[in-house]
Amino acid sequence: MKKSISLVFASILTLAIAGCGNNSSNTGNSSPAGDTADAAAASATAAPAKVTKIIVGTGTAFPQVCFIDENGKLTGFDVELLKEIDNRLPEYTFDFQTMDFSNLLLSLETKKIDLVAHVMEKNPERELKYSFNKEAYAHWRNRIIVAKGNDSIQTLDDLKGKKVLAGATSAQAQILENYNKDHDNAINIVYQSGTANDTAAQITSGRVDATLAADFVLPIIDPKNQLKATGDELSSADILYVFRKNDADSQKLSDAIDGVIKELKTDGTLGKLSTQWLGADVTADSVQ
Repeated sequence: MKKSISLVFASILTLAIAGCGNNSSNTGNSSPAGDTADAAAASATAAPAKVTKIIVGTGTAFPQVCFIDENGKLTGFDVELLKEIDNRLPEYTFDFQTMDFSNLLLSLETKKIDLVAHVMEKNPERELKYSFNKEAYAHWRNRIIVAKGNDSIQTLDDLKGKKVLAGATSAQAQILENYNKDHDNAINIVYQSGTANDTAAQITSGRVDATLAADFVLPIIDPKNQLKATGDELSSADILYVFRKNDADSQKLSDAIDGVIKELKTDGTLGKLSTQWLGADVTADSVQ
């Protein structure tokens, strides 16, 4: 009888141990499953976010702003600034597409490019069709440019009946066109190709009488110091990037760029780039 009881007790003890073993095994199996789930979550978190490609439209014929250097490299203030902005926006990658200045805005409209970078001024005419970012990355003033020794021209009225050089679709051309609307086309506007770099030669030779230009541009277009700025400023403008209007993706990009430009102003990078490429810091002022 005692032997039977001992056998029964031994059986129960064996079952109990087996049960504990099963529980231990289940617990052990749940741990790897949990680790796998955690690893998957960590992997998902570590995976790189989607990078959006942005086609930047710019030119090749604006010395110090966007041009091809002696090594065949696209560079200049606008180009190097956008490269720095690109470095600080990991969710985007910028790809530059070059074209004549007069084609930039049309290419933006037709979605061949996503933004225009060509030291573009915001003016009422452009605001009707395009969107601009809010944080200006440069600011300057437009004045009349004539040959040294020419003291007869001080104002737009003095340009009546004279030939004035201007880039097609440029902000300077817009100033002249607005004047002509109110003065019976009194100024003979000579539209210049965006690839032409002979402004000084045209003025000093007498082929044209004057041009309009932003203040920092004079030493760039006149390396031999043959020209001068004259009269009061004709306009003040913030320099911004141009985007498609009423486009959610464009607005998201615009806002992101604004954030980086603020950083570049704060840490001094923007001013350094301006001085390096344009010869002065033209980034401090703003008309806004």
